[in-house]
Amino acid sequence: MTNIFFDIGIIIIFATILGYIGRLLKQPLIPLYILAGIIIGPVGFGWITDYEVITTLSEIGVAFLLFVVGLELDFRKLKDIGHVVIIGSIIQIVTMFLVGVVVGVWLGFVSEELIYLGLIVSFSSTMVVIKLLADKNELDTLHGRIVIGILLMEDLFAILAISSLQTIGNFSTFLLIEALLKVFGLIGLVYVSGRFIFPPIFKVAARSQEILFLIAITVCFSFGMLGVVLGLSIAIGAFLAGVSLANLPYNMEIESKVRSLRDFFATIFFVSLGMKLVFTNISFWIPTLIVLTAVIIVFKPLLITSILSFFGYKRKTAFMTSATLAQTSEFSLIIIAQGAILGHVNNEFLSITTLLATITITASTYFIKFDSQIYEKLKKYLRFFESFSKTNRELTYMDEHPEHKVVLIGYDRMGYSIAKSLRKINKEYLIVDFNPDIIKKLIRSKQPCIYGDAGDTEILEKLKLHQVEMVISTIPDINAAKLLIQKIRHVNAHAIIIVTTMDIEDALQLYDKGADYVIMPHLLGGNHMAIMLEDISYDFDKLINTKISHIKELKERREVHYHH
Repeated sequence: MTNIFFDIGIIIIFATILGYIGRLLKQPLIPLYILAGIIIGPVGFGWITDYEVITTLSEIGVAFLLFVVGLELDFRKLKDIGHVVIIGSIIQIVTMFLVGVVVGVWLGFVSEELIYLGLIVSFSSTMVVIKLLADKNELDTLHGRIVIGILLMEDLFAILAISSLQTIGNFSTFLLIEALLKVFGLIGLVYVSGRFIFPPIFKVAARSQEILFLIAITVCFSFGMLGVVLGLSIAIGAFLAGVSLANLPYNMEIESKVRSLRDFFATIFFVSLGMKLVFTNISFWIPTLIVLTAVIIVFKPLLITSILSFFGYKRKTAFMTSATLAQTSEFSLIIIAQGAILGHVNNEFLSITTLLATITITASTYFIKFDSQIYEKLKKYLRFFESFSKTNRELTYMDEHPEHKVVLIGYDRMGYSIAKSLRKINKEYLIVDFNPDIIKKLIRSKQPCIYGDAGDTEILEKLKLHQVEMVISTIPDINAAKLLIQKIRHVNAHAIIIVTTMDIEDALQLYDKGADYVIMPHLLGGNHMAIMLEDISYDFDKLINTKISHIKELKERREVHYHH
């Protein structure tokens, strides 16, 4: 017991230290957790002794994360993208599987290894992608929903693959049918439980927060255990457990209570991934890893971009989706582990695929974190993909000759109050938002609007910035705000520019760049901004006085901040 305590302690301490350094340097955390595993594992100091316990804890981490993913699933949000999710996912999975097999033959892999290689390159990581998209608040964007839909389809195929592994090399129609019946039986149980059994149970349990938490965990463990009994996996059972609770009115409460457990065990999962790496026979591995990594982080995104372009999505949506899915899946690790148990693959194959997962997951964290910047560098080369289809599935409602004098970027929360004020002073305005639900509502109400974000120069070019009198951005993204100021000032020296940030230093930078006013929500608030707009209207002198007062206040607050 003492050894287990020390092992977990070393993992958490090193993960925290490297994570803290990463936060200071503004780096993604997942690669640093993996690095912590390398340092304390066999390749490094070799401080961890009980690998079996750590592996078990990391499996629990995967289970909790997929449980939360299941809780967050709202299938109604996927209804408008069902065509690309279902058909596109099948095309992508089948194509990647065949590419994996062909590349495997070229690399010298044989028999069952080829099937496992095909499966490995076909699936992306639900665990990594959902965590990173949630950190960026992009789960509700158009590309975020497409990603979730594709991951959901991939997870379904992964479940079917795991349930069918025992038939590889010894095909049996009976075993395959039995495996499929188990999967669909479990899905049927999820539906019945979520619809009829759990609502009355959780209605009573919700009277006590402690009992609500314990029953939610009980459901997670029960489905996880059932998954193992049926020959599937803990992760699959936990994911379906979350799905069974997703439509309950208490799902947000459950999610908030489970999140800390999820983060704790997920950290152990990523550290354990680093600890599993053993660098032997490296001269053989390097060319193999280079080729397989290229298949996943180059060919796979190109394939997904092509598929989405064919279905009529613009190049930015296609790129953001494809860049997000450029890694292997935690299900791939489960599949390979199961293959090793069944004797289909050897330890060398297991090590190569684990290292492949580490490399692609690490790379994709940077792709996702800096996807907008990468897109800006590559967008001129991506124009080719838009020629695949003339169908346009992007969301826009705008007159052929727009006459708006105000552009409002970001309608949710603060933007709603600002729009209300603009209506009061009878100003024609155009809304730009990254949430497709909001845009659809605006289209229904005949309000001029565009789906997109302020960091996309292609969107900015559609806003007729040369004719506007005022641009208001409620999106707290300093890079997008700088780009917005630069683009407006280039074509319109007299427009009033109001942007948003959460940080004092960022606010002062934006003033230096040419912003007329910087909204800081925790200092100002949406209601105050609405009142200020009505008061200032288009009196530039009043705005200048307000701007000077605000800069003075920010500098005073900065001094207080540094003093403390």
